[in-house]
Amino acid sequence: MVLFSCSYAQTYDLFELLEVGKQNYPLLKSKLADVQSFNRRISSVKNAYIPDVVVGHQYTYATSNNVEGAFFPYEGTTISPSGGVRSENIYQPTFGSFTTAMLDWRIINFGKVSANIDVAKAQKDNSQADYENELFQYQVRLADTYLLLLISRQLREVQEYNLQRAENFRNTVMALVSAGLRAGVDSSLANAEYARAKLALLESQKNEKAYMYRLTELLGEIKDTISIDSMSFFNELPRSVTFNPSSIVNSPILKFHQSTISLANARSIAIKRSYFPSISLLGAGWARGSGIYNEDSSYRTDLVSGVRYQVYNYLVGVAFRWNVSSYFRIRNEFKSQLYQVDKFRFLYENQLLQQSREVQEADVQFEVSLQQAQQAHVQLAAAQSAFAQAQSRYESGLTDIPTYSQSFVTVNRAEADTYIAYSNAWRALLMKAAAAGDLSIFLNQIKR
Repeated sequence: MVLFSCSYAQTYDLFELLEVGKQNYPLLKSKLADVQSFNRRISSVKNAYIPDVVVGHQYTYATSNNVEGAFFPYEGTTISPSGGVRSENIYQPTFGSFTTAMLDWRIINFGKVSANIDVAKAQKDNSQADYENELFQYQVRLADTYLLLLISRQLREVQEYNLQRAENFRNTVMALVSAGLRAGVDSSLANAEYARAKLALLESQKNEKAYMYRLTELLGEIKDTISIDSMSFFNELPRSVTFNPSSIVNSPILKFHQSTISLANARSIAIKRSYFPSISLLGAGWARGSGIYNEDSSYRTDLVSGVRYQVYNYLVGVAFRWNVSSYFRIRNEFKSQLYQVDKFRFLYENQLLQQSREVQEADVQFEVSLQQAQQAHVQLAAAQSAFAQAQSRYESGLTDIPTYSQSFVTVNRAEADTYIAYSNAWRALLMKAAAAGDLSIFLNQIKR
């Protein structure tokens, strides 16, 4: 961020901006935060191997009346009874204390914890693949915006040169009209051509500014200006490249879909294993204090007598827990998750089909754009020759101004088309790299 913010006077090439954007773009930062979050989740799920140890302590002030009989605990909302059974209620409260320490260690869980760890790892891999795919798509967008800014800058320069040419054209016509060698209507046509060139320049300036904002947005900070290197994009054409179509399975988007399938599979296994029982090692110890003394059942209402421990106990054991009736619910959840696995597999196949088509289309588009760029030079040379001839003939009185004006428009269009054709060739190569899922196809042909 500091590098980019300190000085916009520096001229950046595409490689530098790709690195700056990778560090600064907020969406990429959010994806990385997801990766770190799931890294921590793996550690959290692994903590399920650690036994649960719960300690508690309380002071009470209560009566101690009780009757015989059993009751349900009402999910933890029932207050435990205290005291012995007596013929009459005693409403004199006393102080008491109760300290507990309980251990619950699920020593055998039949793979439930390991399945949950696998889910957490699959989530982390999925978030990493999501980041890699987002980074790839982002770099394609940034490179394309870079090329669009370059071509808009070149077109603006073309229109600046064209405006100067239009001004020279107007001055020539005005001189001929003033000398009586041309009709007055020629000056009106020359002024119209100058106004058209001015409008074209304003339009090109607007487009350049728009792409400037788009590029700086992708770099994480909107700025009014940035200096970028043309990097010989308009001096030479990219070379034809071939690659193995089967390699697209390694593209970031398909890897992301593959990781999503793996995550769905891991979740289905975790759901299935959640029905399994668990075997726990249990242990507990507790101490109890009361204002009612064991020796003579006498009542003492002072605090110190109530909180002093009178009895101590411990308990150890092994527990087998199995929610048998959860079978039907878990079975339906498992089958539902299997459909999710199928869903993500079909989405993968759809993406593979779509990307295979995009690769073929991008290959055709690239080859055609190369041919168009090669022909653009022929068009430009012919247009420049025609303009020079028309200018000479008009000044010699051998042709009229509409012919001269048409050659003026033609040479301007040919100049713009040449730059556009070169830009389209590089953009077609970029789209080929995007379809293949391998940006090096594009970057390896750029000279730093």
